[in-house]
Amino acid sequence: MLSRPKPGESEADLIHFQNQFLAARASPAVKIVKKADKRKGEEGSTDSERPPLQDSKDVVMLDDFPDILPALTPGPPKKSKIKSASVHFEDEDPEERLESHDRHITAVFSKIIERDTSAVAVTMPVPTGDPFPRTFHRSEIKSEVKVGSGRKSIFAQKMAARRAAEKEATAPSAAECVQIRSTPRDALDPEGSAEEAPRPGNRDDKADDFFTTQRPCIITGEGLGSQKSEQEAQAIHKENLEKLQSMSQEEILQEQEKLLAQLDPSLVAFLKSRRGVNVGQKNELKKEQNRPEEFVESLTVPQHGVGASLSIQESGLEESVRKEENMKMEMTDDDLPVKPKKEWIHMDNVEFEKLEWMKDLPSPRQKKTKKGMQARFSLKGDLIPADADLPTHLGLHHHGEEAERAGYSLQELFHLSRSQVIQQRTLALQVLGRIVQKARAGEFASSLKGSILRLLLDAGFLFLLRFSLDDAVDNVMAASVGALRALLVSLDDEKYLDWTFSWYQGMAAFPFVPNNEEEEEEEEEELTGTEKSQNKKLKDENKPDPDVARYDVVKGLLKTRIQHRLRYILEVVRPVPTVVLDILHILTHIARHSSEACSQLLDCPRLIDTIVREFIPTQWDPHVAEPGCLLTSLHGVACSTAMKFIRVLASGGRNATARLLNKFEMKSRLIRFIAEDPQDLLLPKEEAIRLSTEAFRLWAVAAGYGQACDLYRDLYPVLVRILQSLPELLSSCHEKNPMRELSVQRATAVITLLMHVTQTAGCTVELQAKLSSNSSEASEQIPPPPVAWNHVSGLQPFIETGLKKILQEISQTETWQTLQPLTTTYMIYLGVYYRACSQQPSVNPVDCLEELERLTSEVLQPLLSQPAIRSMWDLLRPCSALCNPLSCSLGPESVLSIISLSCTGGKPSLNLVGSKSPFPFLTALLFLINSITHIHKGLISKYSSVLSFGGLKDYLHQSWQTGPPSVTPSSAWMLRHEYHLQYFVLALAKRMAGTCPDYRQHASLHHCVALALLSRLLPGSEHLAYEVLLDLAFNPEFLPEGKTGGPEAADFSDILHLGTSAKLAQPGSAAAASSKPTRGALLKESYQNLPVIRSCYLSHFVHLQPALVHSQASYEGRNYLIQSMLLPEVKGPILPSDWPFFPLISLYNKVTNAETRGAVLNSLPLDLVNTVTWNLQWVLLLETWRAKTLQSIPTAAKLARLMCVFLTGGDLFLEALIHCYTAALLSIYCQPKALDSLNLDAPLPGLASFHDLYISLLEQFEGVSFGDPLFGVFVLLPLQKRFSVHLRLSVFGEHTSILRALGVPLQQFPVPLERYTSPPEDNLNLLRLYFRTLVTGALRHTWCPVLYVVAVAHVNSFIFSQDGTTQEADAARKSMLRKTWLLVDEVQSTLKKHLLYYRLLNAESPLGFDLYEQLPPMRLKYLQTVIQKENKENAPVLVS
Repeated sequence: MLSRPKPGESEADLIHFQNQFLAARASPAVKIVKKADKRKGEEGSTDSERPPLQDSKDVVMLDDFPDILPALTPGPPKKSKIKSASVHFEDEDPEERLESHDRHITAVFSKIIERDTSAVAVTMPVPTGDPFPRTFHRSEIKSEVKVGSGRKSIFAQKMAARRAAEKEATAPSAAECVQIRSTPRDALDPEGSAEEAPRPGNRDDKADDFFTTQRPCIITGEGLGSQKSEQEAQAIHKENLEKLQSMSQEEILQEQEKLLAQLDPSLVAFLKSRRGVNVGQKNELKKEQNRPEEFVESLTVPQHGVGASLSIQESGLEESVRKEENMKMEMTDDDLPVKPKKEWIHMDNVEFEKLEWMKDLPSPRQKKTKKGMQARFSLKGDLIPADADLPTHLGLHHHGEEAERAGYSLQELFHLSRSQVIQQRTLALQVLGRIVQKARAGEFASSLKGSILRLLLDAGFLFLLRFSLDDAVDNVMAASVGALRALLVSLDDEKYLDWTFSWYQGMAAFPFVPNNEEEEEEEEEELTGTEKSQNKKLKDENKPDPDVARYDVVKGLLKTRIQHRLRYILEVVRPVPTVVLDILHILTHIARHSSEACSQLLDCPRLIDTIVREFIPTQWDPHVAEPGCLLTSLHGVACSTAMKFIRVLASGGRNATARLLNKFEMKSRLIRFIAEDPQDLLLPKEEAIRLSTEAFRLWAVAAGYGQACDLYRDLYPVLVRILQSLPELLSSCHEKNPMRELSVQRATAVITLLMHVTQTAGCTVELQAKLSSNSSEASEQIPPPPVAWNHVSGLQPFIETGLKKILQEISQTETWQTLQPLTTTYMIYLGVYYRACSQQPSVNPVDCLEELERLTSEVLQPLLSQPAIRSMWDLLRPCSALCNPLSCSLGPESVLSIISLSCTGGKPSLNLVGSKSPFPFLTALLFLINSITHIHKGLISKYSSVLSFGGLKDYLHQSWQTGPPSVTPSSAWMLRHEYHLQYFVLALAKRMAGTCPDYRQHASLHHCVALALLSRLLPGSEHLAYEVLLDLAFNPEFLPEGKTGGPEAADFSDILHLGTSAKLAQPGSAAAASSKPTRGALLKESYQNLPVIRSCYLSHFVHLQPALVHSQASYEGRNYLIQSMLLPEVKGPILPSDWPFFPLISLYNKVTNAETRGAVLNSLPLDLVNTVTWNLQWVLLLETWRAKTLQSIPTAAKLARLMCVFLTGGDLFLEALIHCYTAALLSIYCQPKALDSLNLDAPLPGLASFHDLYISLLEQFEGVSFGDPLFGVFVLLPLQKRFSVHLRLSVFGEHTSILRALGVPLQQFPVPLERYTSPPEDNLNLLRLYFRTLVTGALRHTWCPVLYVVAVAHVNSFIFSQDGTTQEADAARKSMLRKTWLLVDEVQSTLKKHLLYYRLLNAESPLGFDLYEQLPPMRLKYLQTVIQKENKENAPVLVS
């Protein structure tokens, strides 16, 4: 025993003691235990697992230390891991600090996710005799295994005991072997049955598999916690075997399928692996099998179905595992492009599964599946086919999913766009932009399912671009700008908008505002237009940006203040020219959105200043014009795209134009680019012509408001020089100059400018007169423009000369097609000029008329006789948007939140805006002819040949018969120009109707076109609608039937019953006169009242007056009144399709609103009675002579409108004229064709619920009908069998009181009763109501003959029906039959006879049906059976 060191001993003594201790190899008195570091997650090791102490450890060697001590340097300060949490501030609230450091249980269990136990097997607890399960105690653990040196945990002791028990149990006892031998073959468990099916010639293996099933492979009993755990497990195993033995093979198969379906495949594989634990036991049992034949004889062979099915299941699992192993084993050194060498570090053991990514990719192949495959795109945005085998060096395989396929999915590109690597973000945004651009062009329409744009927008693509726009990296910023331009802007749309700029009224365009009124209709029904716009603006301000962008992308971007970011990029970043052009395109698209968007762009600080200063300068570097010069920066260089943006911005309103001209000095820019010829501008020639064209268009827009006309006097010599040079375009067209189209566009812009200057000059006299007459008043006055008529009167000779020269080339197809836009503007200018000239007091009217005669004889009449003009009329129908609805359909990638004109990819030549379209030229020609005939009435007959062209008649006939077109941004833009042509044709027809005697043959056609046009005209064309209502729709000249025997023909038709299968009698009335007027008399009276009918309708459209004023200012050329070149938003046509019923609907709404406020209207004023009468007269005229024009209105909607006659006021329908016209219309709607088309179950336009309307009609009938038969017919019409049963339940359930007053005679009822009785009623509740009203006397033949016949027919069919039905219906049927048999009263006996002896409907019979003289034998037998059965059941009751 070594002694402890004593005081005074030196270091040498301590080292000597240490050497003695180590030499003795004694155990130390103190053990060093290294505790685990909890922060590092390391666990401490036990003593037994720690290696023994070595001599090389824990030995202090002083010899290795240097003699000189090292310099003492301070060590690095220790950083506390909880220091940040320990720092407190003086003003910090202690309560908040406690809350932030709270470690309550709720902070731990903040989100608890329940474990999925759907596939976990449920095990039943072990039954015991004790009231509660026995508690587990560690003293019951067998710890017989001797523990080595050191302590062991209870768990370690238990595991050691378990291992020892397993080793002892490897050899089974003799008794167990005997027990195994005696077990029958049927006792196989499901785990072993699959592998133990008998195979010939392999009995040893079969018996071996059988033995293994006699001991439990899964259950060991260790978890039971008792000393008899093994016996318990064996008992459970025996119980399982007995259960299996009692089951049939089918039941075993079903249970096994359930288990395999519920259990996880990995769990099944684990259970199977447990069967290989007792391998040693199997080998020993094989040696003891001395009599294998005896075992085979004692085994019962199971059916092959179970074994086969299990083998399929197991083989499938094993096959999948085998395939995975083969995949791992397939790889060798030869498959690797780089061979690993053993000399390499850590490559002594090659793990091929980790090197699998180095293998060559397998060749892609098309999956034979009906499911779609994920779309993948190249870096150029092209869609890559699924089976395309592209090389890997193209960079298209850098993705994990579907590694063998080339290209990237949208999800992967989105993920890449959020990368921290700049190049990856830039590449992803560029690829996404190319994909969007190609998708909008329709390149993926036939290959992909769904819309890419809609998918991207739903995924947040818009805000991804918006966030990327704020990136500090120039490349990312440029890529996001390009992608945003591809998303918003269609360059083809802009091209066609520029193409139509010089058409008639082409300067005005619809705003790019999506139609999203669905969510606002419910809340804003009673608000005015101004209140709606203010309320909508407030709602948009309170909405989050994504919600606003979901229905309007531009508005959502403006909410994110995108204009400020774009200004920063242009002003500070100063990007490359491509990015600048993309930004200008984006701003142009935003400016087309609305006047509000234009105001926000103008109010953005320094945005317009930067664009004007940098991209519309007055001087720039002359080297730009040198050929081959590559621009590195667009700043400081004049740009036509910037000028176009300013022009579109000016179209937003006259105030915006004034700000641009004055505040931003655009007048000086206009003078700079207009005064100089494009050839002299120091720019590339093509860009110079475009810049000059946009400058003229901007000036034209300003002149359209009456502004910037002072420049006209300054630049008059320049304009005259340009007019003189226009004939030179003919020679350039013959020479096939590549710049000819641009030159023609510039020329059309010049003529458009002069047209608006001429219109403004024509208003000078009018404004001067107003100024002088109202000089004393304090109201705001509009000053006259600085240009007068004498300033523009000299332009007409230049225009007319140029027109004559171009018309000489009309036979040259190519030349004419190139110069046709210029010819169109010439025609429009002449029409505007002569209209304004005729209103000038300084012009001699005689001279003006002589000029018109000369123009007609020298220019227009020869033109109309040209074959080329005839071919243009023939092209109207092929190019029409009305006749070809698909030509203006939405594009393949159209989304509601982004407005597009669907011009991407270009329009075909035979299209309304195509290169071969005759619409712009013919519209201008008709406008000029109407201007001439408006001034000179004597020239009307000279143009009678226009309406005789076969192509025009064919086009008109086809256009009005097509259904109403769907209103989309693309269709509205195109249809507006087509409606202009139709209006001018009708205006010319109106003038010819009173002067040309042979015009009558075209009157009906033109009247149909006028009526169709009224229900189609779009917002902004209110002036045209007013003119059609005023001069065309109610013009007696367009209704020649009124003068040529139309009323007499109607009477003759009624007499001969033409078009009907039965007589349609008009129901009588106590209020009607004794002699009812015929339909012909009513038509004649209506025809005579056409002037007052027109006044009635014009007065009811007074709510359109504000819009009419703006529209008239545009169409009549009063530029000083035009507020904006943007038309109103398109939400549908100006007038609804059912506008002929508008006065009646308006009156009904007025009365309903008054009653809602508590007012009572017992009688109506005379003017309201006349209003309803005139409305019914007009509808009768249309239904008789123009029925096809009302085909777009459903018959149910017409009946609902007529019901307003009864719902408006108390006794309105009793007025004699109203009663007669309503009855005449009812007879039309009760014809067989109309009844067949009647559908009350479909939703009706303008009506929320027909059921609610019908309930109101029933209540009105109960209150004020006075038993009127006409009112009764309207009540009875919706009760036909094919309509909703709820309507009939309302009458027979809640409003039975009307049955006493619903006395419409059968002879006057215009609807066949078969429509009410066929097919038989199957609603049990309604049948019970029928029977109850009949038995109680509420429904009688004398009170309500129609419904009496209907009820009797349905009840008779029900009580004698012997078809199979439910028990409830059968009991009700027999009950009704017994109750019918028991009817004995005098009235009831008649009802009993009707119910039992009903045979068939008969319209000639007074009852309305025929009766059996005696019941048929089958019915009689059935009746006797039911009655006798009832007597037997009630016999004891009767005896008692």
